[in-house]
Amino acid sequence: MKIVMAIIKPFKLEEVRDALTAIGVHGLTVTEVKGYGRQKGHTEIYRGAEYAVSFLPKIKIEVAVASEQVDKTIDAITSAAKTGQIGDGKIFVMNLDHAVRIRTGEADAAAL
Repeated sequence: MKIVMAIIKPFKLEEVRDALTAIGVHGLTVTEVKGYGRQKGHTEIYRGAEYAVSFLPKIKIEVAVASEQVDKTIDAITSAAKTGQIGDGKIFVMNLDHAVRIRTGEADAAAL
């Protein structure tokens, strides 16, 4: 089992959710986060004054999937979240040692 974590642009959330649902990935956690990558933020002009915006709003999606679904999950997220512009985001994959569904007590793959 793996946890796939993706940092994406906020306006791409619905497209990514639809893409994940289409490949059979149900259940995800979404968090509003702020950060920056290579673009290191940007500057904005507000009422004639220039401001540096260091941390840009992003969305973090976390999905627990079976190991054999990782590649399909990554492809779905990548195709749905890609704009071709800087700041499209990143995907991280981490091992998941154990999972338990609280309601039923199901463990590991059955809990996903």
